[in-house]
Amino acid sequence: MITVPLDSRAIPELQPLTELRALGRSAPRLPFTARNAAEASRWQAACRATLPGAAGFLDDPPAPDPGPALIEEVDRGDFVRRKLLLRTAPHACMPFYLLVPKGAACPLPAVLAYHGHGYGVKDIVGLWEDGTERYEAEGYHNDFAVALCRRGFLVAAPEIACFGERQADYSHLSASLSQPVPTTCHNAATYAMMLGKSVLGMRLRDALRLVDYLVAAGLVDPARIGAMGISGGGMHAFFHAALDPRVRAAVVSGYLTSFHESILAVNHCSCNFVPGLLNIADLPDLSGLILPRPLLVEAGTRDEIFPVAAARAAVARAREICAVLGGDPQHDVVLDEFEGRHRISGRLAYDFLWDRLAGG
Repeated sequence: MITVPLDSRAIPELQPLTELRALGRSAPRLPFTARNAAEASRWQAACRATLPGAAGFLDDPPAPDPGPALIEEVDRGDFVRRKLLLRTAPHACMPFYLLVPKGAACPLPAVLAYHGHGYGVKDIVGLWEDGTERYEAEGYHNDFAVALCRRGFLVAAPEIACFGERQADYSHLSASLSQPVPTTCHNAATYAMMLGKSVLGMRLRDALRLVDYLVAAGLVDPARIGAMGISGGGMHAFFHAALDPRVRAAVVSGYLTSFHESILAVNHCSCNFVPGLLNIADLPDLSGLILPRPLLVEAGTRDEIFPVAAARAAVARAREICAVLGGDPQHDVVLDEFEGRHRISGRLAYDFLWDRLAGG
C-alpha cells in the first residue's frame, strides 16, 4: 500500500469557520422577496415582530419612577446643553444630553444622536474626556451632535450602554489572571448572549424609552424625529429606525454593509453580535424595515472595518427594496461616499435630515 502524505490543513471542511460560513450563507428565514407593496408590508410586519426576540431586553418593565433628573445646564452661546438621568428600566439608569438651539420654542424637530466606540457621549456634544469644553470639532465623531443642533434640531444624545459613565472597571481581573483587561462591551455582550439576548437589545430599550420621554414631555414634534449614528452608533441608529416607526429619517454612518463582508470578516467588538440575527436576514434586506422612510448612508473610501464596496452594494439593494415599497430610490436612499477613513462626514447628512424632517 502506498501512503500519500496529506496536509490536513488543505481540507477546508476541517476548519470550523468554513463550516460556519457554509451554514451562515444558507437561506435566512425572512429575506426580502416581496414583489409589491402589499407583500412588502407583510414582510415588514413579520420581520419587525421577530427582531425584538433576537435582540432581547425590549420587554423589560419600565422603571416605577423614570425621572429624568437634571444634572447640569451649560450655556454654549448659540445653544444650551443639559445633562439628565433617565431610568429606562428598574435596574438601568442612562445619562443623556439635550442640546437645544437658543431661542427655539418646543416642540422641535429632533434627532437622536448615537456615538460610537471611544470615550462616550461627551465626544459628540463638545466635551473632552475630562469634561472640559471643546469649541472645535475633533476626532472621528466630528462633534456631530453639536452640528445637528446648530442646524436647528433639538438633539438627544444618550450615553450608550457600556461606554463613558456606563462602563465598569475590570482591572482587577487583569491583575489576578495576568490577562488583558476586558472591555465592558465584551463582558456585557457575552453575559447577555448567555441569556439569549444582546447588548443591542439593552441599547434599543433605552432608545425607545428616551423617545417616550421626549414625546411625553412635549419637547419634540413626534412627526419630526430622526436618528443618526456612526459605527456602533450607526448600528444603534439603524436598528432603532428599523424597530421604531416614530423615527421618520435616519443617517447611518460607517456601518451599513453586510454581515459577511464586515461584522463577520473583521475583528469587531463583541457588542456587534446578536444571537440568531443572521438567521433572520442580512443587513441590506433589513434596511427594508426603515424604508421607504428616508435613509442616508455615509461611507468612507478608506474605511477599513466597513468596506466601501460592501456599502455600495448595500445601498444598491436598499434602493431595490425602496422601489418595491413605493418610495423614490434615488431620493429616499442617499449615499454620501467620501474620501476618507472611518468618520462622520456630515457633507450631506445635516441638510438631508433638515429637509426630510423640517421641510427645508
